[in-house]
Amino acid sequence: MENIDEVVKATLLNLAKKNKNATPNEYHKEFCNVAKRFDLSVKECNQFKELVSKLNAHEQEEIQKNNIETIEDLIPILLNRIATKNLDKLASLISDSMTPSISLEIDDKLATFSVKIGNSPSLIFEEDIQNEIQNFITKRFEADKAVVKQKTADIAKLVTLMGQYLNDAITSSGHSENNVSNIKSEIEAINIKPDSNHSDLSMLQSQLINAAISIENEMANVGKKMQDGKTKVDQMEQEISQLKKELEVAKRESEFDHLTGLFTRRAFEREMERVESEYAREKHNYAIVFFDLDYFKNINDTYGHEGGDVVLSTFAKVLKKATREHDIVSRYGGEEFVAIVHFNLKRELLQYLKRVKSIIENNKFVYNNQKIKITFSAGVANRDSHSNHADTLQNADMLLYKAKETGRDKIILWEGTEL
Repeated sequence: MENIDEVVKATLLNLAKKNKNATPNEYHKEFCNVAKRFDLSVKECNQFKELVSKLNAHEQEEIQKNNIETIEDLIPILLNRIATKNLDKLASLISDSMTPSISLEIDDKLATFSVKIGNSPSLIFEEDIQNEIQNFITKRFEADKAVVKQKTADIAKLVTLMGQYLNDAITSSGHSENNVSNIKSEIEAINIKPDSNHSDLSMLQSQLINAAISIENEMANVGKKMQDGKTKVDQMEQEISQLKKELEVAKRESEFDHLTGLFTRRAFEREMERVESEYAREKHNYAIVFFDLDYFKNINDTYGHEGGDVVLSTFAKVLKKATREHDIVSRYGGEEFVAIVHFNLKRELLQYLKRVKSIIENNKFVYNNQKIKITFSAGVANRDSHSNHADTLQNADMLLYKAKETGRDKIILWEGTEL
């Protein structure tokens, strides 16, 4: 009890020295700090520590960064959490999106993973789980694409063989029909006198002529059916050709963002691997630049999503025009873009960055006769300054975050330069 009294007394004195009012919140923070110095364990102080230990790493980092010490100050961070309502439905949709729609083979790992997130839907918010989901979705695309490619090849081969067979059959049938007609004419041309001595032969002649006529008619019907079959085969070949074109369109859509026309994130990651391989061989230096439109949510709220789409597509055109053909620019997600820019001298890279910044600063975007002023933040990392491309990409992302946290409308380079 004496220790409590001393802690209370020291708490009130500290608040007075700091010129702070003894509000419940300020008193609680100061009380817990003083209790530590007295080695006094207080249940209310420990409750806060226990609560923080149950939060995720990002939330704990925010708590430490903002020096949060009370449950009241913790409320804004907890309010940023995604609502878990309908989480079971979301987990089911994610599981369906990972399952191949054409390929009938389901990986045992995918089945096990689907059961895991089905039993604990909240796991989908974990970063490791999200990475697994991305890998399964990528495998799903590859599996479906492989099956479609194989089936298309099989159908094309079958149709080609059927066409060759029917063509040969029709050609053969035409010759046979002519042969039968000639045989019939030759039989008819035989002059058999209708007397008693030749009655059987005359009857045989009639039978042969009738048989030839029957064969001739039947072959004509077969020829027509075969011709109809060839027509259907031709139609099937046209459908196969159209299917191939549609597959090419689907492939292009998987590589290029439908709104901006830039590479998708998936295509960018593939190009990133290619550029890194060239770097390993040739040591041609490059920089990774992350761009992010500032306050883009306000643009959507003010002008609607259609207005936001116009801003995104226009910004993409600016990046595409400013970026050289042998460099790469991609829509990374939402209002975030990323570019790979090769350079020998740093001034070349600075010229590129200043060119993009100047265009955006000196122009306004237009939507429905309304002029929209935008700014962007960017982070730039140099490949030569990192051990691998993954670290380069991560550092560029961190520098973008720093630019946004320190006021936005700026470009921060890896060595500290700000534009």
